[in-house]
Amino acid sequence: MIVGMSDPPRLRTAFGSVDRALHRIGLDGFILLLLGTVGLATLLPATGPAATAVTWSVKVAVGLLFFLYGVRLSPQEALAGARHWRLHLLILGCTFVLFPLLGEAARFLPGSVLSPQLYTGVLFLTLLPSTVQSSIAFTSMARGNVAAAICAATFSSLLGIVLTPLLATWLLTGGAGVQVNGGQILDILLQLLVPFTIGQLLRRWLAPWVTRHRAVTLAVDRGSILLIVYSAFSEGVREGIWGRVTVGQVLWLAVVCLVMLAFVLLFSGVLSRRLGFDRADRVTIQFCGSKKSLANGLPLATILFPAASVGLTVLPLMLFHQLQLMVCTVLAQHWGRRSEAEDATSPGPPPAEPAGPAPRT
Repeated sequence: MIVGMSDPPRLRTAFGSVDRALHRIGLDGFILLLLGTVGLATLLPATGPAATAVTWSVKVAVGLLFFLYGVRLSPQEALAGARHWRLHLLILGCTFVLFPLLGEAARFLPGSVLSPQLYTGVLFLTLLPSTVQSSIAFTSMARGNVAAAICAATFSSLLGIVLTPLLATWLLTGGAGVQVNGGQILDILLQLLVPFTIGQLLRRWLAPWVTRHRAVTLAVDRGSILLIVYSAFSEGVREGIWGRVTVGQVLWLAVVCLVMLAFVLLFSGVLSRRLGFDRADRVTIQFCGSKKSLANGLPLATILFPAASVGLTVLPLMLFHQLQLMVCTVLAQHWGRRSEAEDATSPGPPPAEPAGPAPRT
C-alpha cells in the first residue's frame, strides 16, 4: 500500500506498519485482498440486481480510472504514447500473432490433457485482444509508460472487434460469419475515451490536487482490479461451469494457461530488451502484450459459438483471466517496489559549480 504525502500522518503510519508486517512474513496486502475477493465471489456471487450493480460499478470504476489518467497525463505525454509505433507493433504482434501460434501448438496436446472442446476454448482465448483497464492499472502500479499503455490497449481492443472474429472464422472449424457489435465500440468510447478526454480538458485545474493525493489514484487502480475479479468469478459461478469439468481437467488447463502466459511474458521481456526499449516501455509491452480480455471474449463467444457450448468454451478464458490478474499483480507489485527503491538510491543531479567572481566592468 502506498499512501500519498498529503494523507494524515497517522494513516500513513498505520498503512506503513501493516505493509512492513506483511512483507516481513512474505505476504503482500493486495494479494491477500485479491484472494479474498476470489473467495467472496465463489461463496457469495453477485446475482440478480446485485450482479447488475456490480457490472455498473465496474463501468464506473473504469471510467473514473481513465478520467484520472486524463488528469495526470500531459497532452505531450499522451501524444508521445500514440506515436510510439514500435511499441504498439510489438504489443499487437504478441496479441494477434504469438498467442495464436501458441494456440495452434496446443493442438498437439493429448486429449487426456486438453479435451477437444477445451482446446477450442484455448484457441479462442489466444485470438482475443488485450485487456484495457487491468493492463493500464498494472502498468501504472509497476511505474511503466502509462500513456503508451492507454493507447496500446485501446488500439488492441478496437482492432480485436474485427480481427478476432476473422481469425476465429479462419482457425476454428465451423466458425460463424463475422459480426461487429456496435455496442462494444460505444462502450469503449463511453468508458475509456470520453472520461480520458474530460480529464485532459480539466487537467489544468485538477492535476495539482491529483498529484498531491497519490493514494486516490492508487485506490482507483487497485479497486478496479478487485471489482473486475469479483465480477468475473461471479459470472463463472452463476454459469455453473466449474461443475462441468473434473478437477484433473481444470488443473491441466491451468498448467496450459500458465505456460502460455509465462512464455509470452518471457518472450516479450527478452525481445523488448534486445530491441532497446527502456524499462518503462518494457513494462508496458509485457503487461499489454500478455493479457486477454474477458470483457471482449464473452460477448464474442455468444456470437461465434452455439449457446449450449458457450459455457465450457469460455472456461479456458475465464481461468486464464484470473491467472493473468494474479500473476501480473505479483509482478506489478514487485516491479513497482523495485523502481521506487532504484529512485530512492539513485544519485541526484551533480551540484552546480560555484560561480566565479563577477567580471569587472
